Amino acid sequence: MTGTTTRQRPPATGHFPGERRPPERAPRVARRLRRSLLHLVLAVVAALYLSPLLYMLVTSFKTGEAAGSTDPQWIPSPATVQAYRHVLGATDSPVGRWLLNSVLAASAHAALVLVTATPAAYALARMRFAGRRVFFTSIVATLFVPPMVLLIPNFLIVNELAWVDSLPAVIVPGAASAFGVFFLRQFFLTLPAELEEAAELDGCNRWQIFVKVVLPLSKPALTTLGMLAFLANWNDFLWPLYVLLSPESLTLPAGLANFQNANNIHYDLLMAGAVIASVPVLLLYVVAQRWVIEGVSRSGLKG
Repeated sequence: MTGTTTRQRPPATGHFPGERRPPERAPRVARRLRRSLLHLVLAVVAALYLSPLLYMLVTSFKTGEAAGSTDPQWIPSPATVQAYRHVLGATDSPVGRWLLNSVLAASAHAALVLVTATPAAYALARMRFAGRRVFFTSIVATLFVPPMVLLIPNFLIVNELAWVDSLPAVIVPGAASAFGVFFLRQFFLTLPAELEEAAELDGCNRWQIFVKVVLPLSKPALTTLGMLAFLANWNDFLWPLYVLLSPESLTLPAGLANFQNANNIHYDLLMAGAVIASVPVLLLYVVAQRWVIEGVSRSGLKG
């Protein structure tokens, strides 16, 4: 019959020609399965890395007999804080003083690294002057010098300055960080030069551009470098043994080494000291991890 339309029967697939088909479920299921397997693998790897820290924490709450037992126990029974009382209250091993010394030394060292590395890195990244590449190459080349080679020269300098057995001896040496200059220069190269040009058009000089434009944009990199410098000084073991002589002047790694020699079979005391040394660093990373990740990712974008 004329004037009537015949409805097209769908093909065997159940869809009209040209009709947009819904996404198949199989690829989505496969993606979810791969994501679940990835999360499972990451969880297993994280557990492997965290298990020594967890066992250290658990052992610090055990009694001396349980800590020295050959049968490992993940749940202390009975749980006690006697190890922490002994460690923090020992008169021959002032762990609390060592902790304070480490905090002061690492904080001051990190601040000095930022003060020296930031302007040097900015000059090498943005300013044009004769010998700029030679200066940068020379700074990077010092990274290949073994630290052991510098022990005696640094000790002679510290001794001439009468800094032996004092905190400046572990704060000032190494404050001119070649790695810090390299790291910040790589970050500064990623900043848009148009922002500095706009500030210059507004009447800002080079110092004002550096302070008001560059530094506020560089918080991730500065936080990352400050934290790395803090950790390097906090974990330094050999140099404090050379220049810090009295027990009251020791930093935590050097002091805990002496503490270990005196308590080499008291594992509960050793683990309590290790927890005290680890907690400030872990808290620092938890607070600054967002800036650390951003700073590390951005500093490697441009060479």
